[in-house]
Amino acid sequence: MPRLWNETVEAHRREVGGAILDATAELVAEQGLRAVTMSQIAEKAGIGRATLYKYFPDVEAILFAWHERQVSEHLQHLAKIGHGAGSPGQRLKAVLEEFAQISQQRHGTELAALLHRGEHVADAQQHLTHFIQHLLAEGVRTGEFRDDVAPGELANFCLHSLTAAARLPSKAATRRLVAVTMAGLRPD
Repeated sequence: MPRLWNETVEAHRREVGGAILDATAELVAEQGLRAVTMSQIAEKAGIGRATLYKYFPDVEAILFAWHERQVSEHLQHLAKIGHGAGSPGQRLKAVLEEFAQISQQRHGTELAALLHRGEHVADAQQHLTHFIQHLLAEGVRTGEFRDDVAPGELANFCLHSLTAAARLPSKAATRRLVAVTMAGLRPD
């Protein structure tokens, strides 16, 4: 097949796949996880059921794909912040604040339990830990962060402490948690 044809077909597949993911997310938000059917998703996405089944075998597979896309977008956003201007400490604080805000955005507990058991979540956590570890190592070299604890251990400390943001009632509370976490990184 000509290259242009392949590019057009791939663009169409991405567009249809995106429409399926978006439609499913909207339906789950409106009706709850257990109420959504493949027929409803096909109708909302504007495609036939047969087409939907060519892309995904069931609602759970669609939700995993949607979540994987969300996680990827979050990682890209955090990386953009972390590679921005400023000292390692300023960039790390901005990354941690954004991570805490993302953590605060909750899915329903049933949906979160389903989606967070995927391998993509473990991969994303490992990627984010390494990224934060790199920022911490930069900050150790500039004297912004303590050097008596390995950057990998400090990265785990940061991420684990900020998972508490999911239960905080406000953005102000989340910012305070980030401030406490950053204070634990400073040299004595």
